[in-house]
Amino acid sequence: MKSKITIINIVLVTIAAIATVLNAYDIISLSDTVLLSLRWAALAGLIIFAILKRNLTTSILISMLVGTEIGYDFPKMGTELHFLRQIFLQMIKTVIAPLLFATLVTGIAGHSDLKQVGRMGWKSLLYFEVVTTFALLIGLFFANWFKPGVGIIPPESLNATLPKVAEQTWQDIVLHSFPENIAKSIYHGEVLQIVVFSVLFGISLALLPAAKKEKFVHGVELLAEVMFKFTKIIMLFAPIGVGAAIAETVGHMGIDVLRNLALLLATLYCALIVFILIVFVPIALIARIPVIKFAKAIFEPVSIAFATTSSESALPKAMEKMEKFGVPRQIVSFVMPTGYSFNLDGSTLYLALATVFVAQATGTEMSIGQQLTMVLLLMLTSKGVAGIPRATLVILLGAIANFGMPEWPVLLIMGIDELMDMARTSVNVTGNCLATAVIARWEGELDDQKMHNSDLVQEEPVIREV
Repeated sequence: MKSKITIINIVLVTIAAIATVLNAYDIISLSDTVLLSLRWAALAGLIIFAILKRNLTTSILISMLVGTEIGYDFPKMGTELHFLRQIFLQMIKTVIAPLLFATLVTGIAGHSDLKQVGRMGWKSLLYFEVVTTFALLIGLFFANWFKPGVGIIPPESLNATLPKVAEQTWQDIVLHSFPENIAKSIYHGEVLQIVVFSVLFGISLALLPAAKKEKFVHGVELLAEVMFKFTKIIMLFAPIGVGAAIAETVGHMGIDVLRNLALLLATLYCALIVFILIVFVPIALIARIPVIKFAKAIFEPVSIAFATTSSESALPKAMEKMEKFGVPRQIVSFVMPTGYSFNLDGSTLYLALATVFVAQATGTEMSIGQQLTMVLLLMLTSKGVAGIPRATLVILLGAIANFGMPEWPVLLIMGIDELMDMARTSVNVTGNCLATAVIARWEGELDDQKMHNSDLVQEEPVIREV
């Protein structure tokens, strides 16, 4: 049955693609109704295939195609689907705080190895700083090579509102890492503050006598298991949330949005691809991590991050996938949420690129020394970027204000920021997943057998489990 449907899908998709191309190049003339019917017939076949396959990865991929088509054919409907994306994001946010708390406390107090916590801390920070420095330098290189901001003429009127930026010293950034009220931190989604509280709580619990500690640890372990099951239930809604996010983007901005500020967009995508090839891939090879298997393992969380432009939405699934990949839970639960504040590789690369773009657009000369100073500034300020859509705009405004540059180019960037955010958020999630595996290898705790069999785990019919 599945093989027949697969053949029918291939035929339908091929016919729809050929008809669209031939019509686009005026080789044949087809009405919009015919083209619409062909495309939706192909999508209907794919939807049926996804329902029969009952696999989350397949469902997410097909939902992205369906969302793109809805946004293209029915843009008003696409923009009105934003509430589905919000439902998915809000459900994910309810999981993050209890999941981080339970996994961190279990990892620290359950193993009672406080020395390992210290080792993981300095190893993680060292790794994060090295990798994000490479990201910033590659962003600078591509900005100076492609020169995407040169020759831009400011429009007479810019109808957009920039977010307000409060100046922050390095002391403010450090202070912001520590919670004053854990309930407030959970409400505002302050991942780093939740991590700090959970680590201190776990250390305090580990110092208690074994008899008292074990009762609480057992309860927290149960909480962690419940939250992972909760995540699986929420992930049943992921295809709908992801499809709605894509539909909203295309419906709001149009399929031809790539033509606007195309050079800046192309520069970012090229820089991120090069960053992955010359930084991530060598790191994976040095750490003896199979690149293809790793890519398969993180496909679902990365696709969720790409569609929703939110690293936060991918966090629970990314943690689950890396644990299945062979990284011990105590390492995943410590390194990944910490990386959400200290290891946003895609965002830091983007910040370097966008700051130079603003300088080029406004005719501001920046020497190599000034650009390196800017890198140091971004290395500090980017550590406080929350894993939420377009938070980097706030950091960008702070950076250009520090150098006294006009703000109007940021208004232009906002026009395509959603498309840029898709790419940089995907790289953020990829970088944090890789970081957990690297630290696990550094600690000598990466399960090679589990890792090399991870592609078999990926084939589990996830939807059937619930």
